[in-house]
Amino acid sequence: MRYRRRLRSRIIISFALFGLGLTALFAAATVYMRTRLEDQLVNTTLERELRHFVDFKRENLSPDAQFPMSLIQLQIVRAGRTATVPLAWQNFEAGVYDIEDIGREGKTRPYKLAVYKDGDFWAYLRFDVSTQKLGERQLLTVLAASVLAFAVLSLVIGFWLSARVMSPVIELANRVRAMSRSGRPELLKGHFADDEVGQLAAALDDYSTRLTEMVQRDREFNADVSHELRTPLAVIASTTELLQGSPDLTDKLRERLRRIERAVRQSSELIDALLLLSRRERQAPTDGETTDVARVVEQVVDAQRPHVANKPVDVRVEIEQPLATVAPSSVVAVALSNLIGNAFKYTQAGEVIVTVGHGRVTVEDTGPGIKPEDADKLFERGVRGTTVGKGGGLGLAIVRRLCELYGWTVSLAPRPQGGATATLEFNSPR
Repeated sequence: MRYRRRLRSRIIISFALFGLGLTALFAAATVYMRTRLEDQLVNTTLERELRHFVDFKRENLSPDAQFPMSLIQLQIVRAGRTATVPLAWQNFEAGVYDIEDIGREGKTRPYKLAVYKDGDFWAYLRFDVSTQKLGERQLLTVLAASVLAFAVLSLVIGFWLSARVMSPVIELANRVRAMSRSGRPELLKGHFADDEVGQLAAALDDYSTRLTEMVQRDREFNADVSHELRTPLAVIASTTELLQGSPDLTDKLRERLRRIERAVRQSSELIDALLLLSRRERQAPTDGETTDVARVVEQVVDAQRPHVANKPVDVRVEIEQPLATVAPSSVVAVALSNLIGNAFKYTQAGEVIVTVGHGRVTVEDTGPGIKPEDADKLFERGVRGTTVGKGGGLGLAIVRRLCELYGWTVSLAPRPQGGATATLEFNSPR
């Protein structure tokens, strides 16, 4: 396995280098801009003064003529004698002030006015700061442009650094996603360096290995249990069938053999349903045939009728319209057996009405009923209502899991006139 710096170290180093580089670039740019603007200011001032000096010499050819500075205007007068001082300056006390005056070109220009006053002399010095103001505006403009440029540069560098730092994590996620789509486990550790991502890959490899072994053991267990249970059930079924053909059986024995036969069929159907749940796979009927729900209802009612026994309970099956669904008949039988069987068990007197049609099977009874707050909880594993007897509370949980597997809907609700109503809604056959 190749070595690579820790992900944490790479992030720290990347941001340290990024901050150092950005700071160095900004410092260099600031020094460059300051030097350039300072040189530009000095050069502009010198060129301007020199141009004014040439213009002055054209108008004053005498060598004794005094050249007045265009940027600086100095005036000194006796204390209190301000006749020659501009009127706007006379009210200023000692100090430095920002003023605006009309320049030689007739435009308003910014100036600094320094005033000095004592008992003998009053002095006024005006300095043209228009060039400095222009330099400040240029500096602000350049700094704003630099900030924008550095922001864009930092964004680009940030994207590049994040891509470099996070590339191992993205690669790991892509490999896990591809492995999930293919369904074939693959060791990940060998594809990554000895860093945090490599440690995560090693942990995922360990988890995947243990999970694969557990799933394999579960599949083998399900296959073994299915085989070991089906063999004795097949023996019981064949033996029961042979015994029923005996001519010397009494009606009572024959009825008991039929009960054994029904129990064997129910056990086989339950094994099929539980295997489907354990595999989380749909098992469509052979050649795409659908299951006749009404026929299964009649079989389930006949199989569960012993729960009624001698109780004064009237059982009615009403087929309002044909109903078919795309699912194994064993799955439909298991789901309906729990609903119909519960109604037969807990109804001590009255009636049980099983209605088939309009995409659903409805089971209504006059039993002890259920509380509205228990209606949904009864489908949870190990939960039982407060109005029923003992039991493991697994039957309705199995029904809910089968419904989730096939996209059906199951519900329980109390009847206004007493008892409960169970409804199993099917998808239309495809």
